[in-house]
Amino acid sequence: MKILLAPAEIKVEGGDQPPLCRDNFSFKEIYENRIEVINNYEEFIKKSTQEELSKWFGIKKTDDVVKYSKSILNKPTMKAIQRYTGVAFEALDYNKLNKNTQAYVDENVVLFSNIFGAIKASDLIPDYKYKQGSKLPTIDVEKHYKKYLKDVLDNFLGDEVIDIRAGYYDKYYKPVANTITYKFLKDGKVVSHWAKYYRGELLKHIAQNNIQNFTELMNLEIPKLKLVEIQEKKNIKTLIMEIID
Repeated sequence: MKILLAPAEIKVEGGDQPPLCRDNFSFKEIYENRIEVINNYEEFIKKSTQEELSKWFGIKKTDDVVKYSKSILNKPTMKAIQRYTGVAFEALDYNKLNKNTQAYVDENVVLFSNIFGAIKASDLIPDYKYKQGSKLPTIDVEKHYKKYLKDVLDNFLGDEVIDIRAGYYDKYYKPVANTITYKFLKDGKVVSHWAKYYRGELLKHIAQNNIQNFTELMNLEIPKLKLVEIQEKKNIKTLIMEIID
């Protein structure tokens, strides 16, 4: 059983691992396809003005634009699961997990990066900026990865998948395996910001309890979450969870 997770716009700076190279990544079958996207990204950054990059990155501070306009090829790296630091990642709090729980996350979580494609939580990536939805003029990144990821991920993910990504990342890959997704309610209404937090909480408890299959997952109790409904459509089972104070 594997878990699909979206990335975060916010990232930790720095790192103490080697710059980008083949050994940094899982799914080495698509390494050259990944490099193709990286090279297109690098060329775009190099040719664009600060004003153009400000809009493309979605950031206004000049210092931040300058920082992200530098090449990512020689930047130090760190584990992807430690690089991202949005709401879900703060809830997971990877650095405070014990070694066995971290190992579970490293092996079983697949993240979806707008530039690197599908990567395992343990893959080593640099600090970068690529606003969700931004387009490179020389390559359609979503279609590119969708083409090359399908067979690789179909084989890697196996028969059971937990998909806690944002729906946007279906553009990169849509599981064919039996899939469980989640929807979070508060006072009967669907929540968005809190959904990110509880995806992180969910992942943390799955990892801490070493959950190996859907049967174990369905027996797992998550604090402050109550299962109220199950919706099924084709290979996807959606668990509707009520957030309890």
